[in-house]
Amino acid sequence: MEWAYRTAEQTLAALRAGEVTSVELTEASIARIEKYDGAVNAICVPDFERARAAAREADAARARGEDRPLLGLPVTVKESYNIAGLPTTWGIPEFAGYLPEEDALQVSRLKAAGAVLLGKTNVPLVLRDWQSYNDIYGVTNNPWDLDRSPGGSSGGSAAALAAGYGALSIGSDIAGSLRVPAHFCGVYAHKPTYGLTPSRGHLAPGAPALPTAIDLAVVGPMARSARDLALLLDLMVAPDPLTLGLAYTVNLPAPRHDRLADFRVLVLDEHPTLPTGSSVRAGIERVAAALIAAGARVERHSPLLPDLTDTAALYSRLLTAALSVNMPAPAYEQIRTAAAQLDPADDSPAAESLRGMVLGHRDWLAADARREQHRHGWRALFAEFDAVVCPVSPTPAFPHDHTDWQTRRIDIDGADHPYGDQMAWAGVATMSGLPATAIPAGRGDDGLPVGVQILGPMFCDRTPLRLAELLEREIGGFEPPALG
Repeated sequence: MEWAYRTAEQTLAALRAGEVTSVELTEASIARIEKYDGAVNAICVPDFERARAAAREADAARARGEDRPLLGLPVTVKESYNIAGLPTTWGIPEFAGYLPEEDALQVSRLKAAGAVLLGKTNVPLVLRDWQSYNDIYGVTNNPWDLDRSPGGSSGGSAAALAAGYGALSIGSDIAGSLRVPAHFCGVYAHKPTYGLTPSRGHLAPGAPALPTAIDLAVVGPMARSARDLALLLDLMVAPDPLTLGLAYTVNLPAPRHDRLADFRVLVLDEHPTLPTGSSVRAGIERVAAALIAAGARVERHSPLLPDLTDTAALYSRLLTAALSVNMPAPAYEQIRTAAAQLDPADDSPAAESLRGMVLGHRDWLAADARREQHRHGWRALFAEFDAVVCPVSPTPAFPHDHTDWQTRRIDIDGADHPYGDQMAWAGVATMSGLPATAIPAGRGDDGLPVGVQILGPMFCDRTPLRLAELLEREIGGFEPPALG
């Protein structure tokens, strides 16, 4: 029986029923990786012998009558998470030999749940690209078209899921790094509400694994079905015991509705800072049509929507402030000089990015106060709507482009745009800390997957996840690419 594209839920049911063993699943996954990953290059750090040992132990545990949420299930982990005994490099050549001594918190939770870790998945240098390549592990290709990007920075995880290597993966997101790869590879991902999933041990190599968080950044689940996302999220949401104690638990609110007909949805396909490509628009329309056919209330405009131009500018400022902390002093001084020479009226994304990199504490507090105003606006909007459906990115997967990041361009229906501008849709959720579930929404005329994202109210993650599950029944979900 072929297990490669079963969901985690289906595979776990088969394990519990004795239809398959963890050893059989693990060997099948390893054989599939060995067959296809020479071309895809999703698994940058295989850990097959420890996976085999974990599978044997899982089968033995089940024979003793044990059961755990992921017992015996093969999964993958983004390279940026610490796993004791395996390299954590973030694609940085000077850290090629760095071996952390303990697992990241979320890795330890996977192991405690009984998952079998097949290995680590590839990332871009320092996790800062919508592609996944670096000088240590090379280029990860999209299983749908090897000449195209699988997305980034969780591109290796999305490619592994699309190639059928494991049922689940964990990734991270600050600029669409969960959602863009899901969109490019035709899988599912969930960016949790900011602060919901602790990230200790997901950090650049060499840094101490402390219970700290980077502004805007989250860690979250990836899968091939919406229900599997919810299954994995449930394991990730408990607070870090170093901060809130072992007895503290998180009880997320139930979904607002259980039927499509009851949902109130705002559908967006236009952003004021860049156009949306025709393939992505078609995906949005497929989702909107399904919602309307099911009887949901669908609107295309709302005066309650926070200003998306200001969202993009503020997001750029906060993002670059968060990412510039470890910038070398000479580079920082150059940027500070350039930022001081900007025209005060220049509110372009590039200008906002420069300002953000050298933001002083007083100005950061002012930006944070503006963010809270946006959050208040979203609270008002989500009193009238249950979810917002919008693009993840303006185009499907684009061809590999390893030229200088600052000079790259993105082609949107034949027109060139600055490469960095494509983060605008990702920033809608990230800037205000909203949960966002990326789902497949069919394929474009070129045959490439197209995804959309479903935004929900803060800490109401189960609402977009439930809507994703209901839409999966109506428009379909993951489709396997033709490999080999």
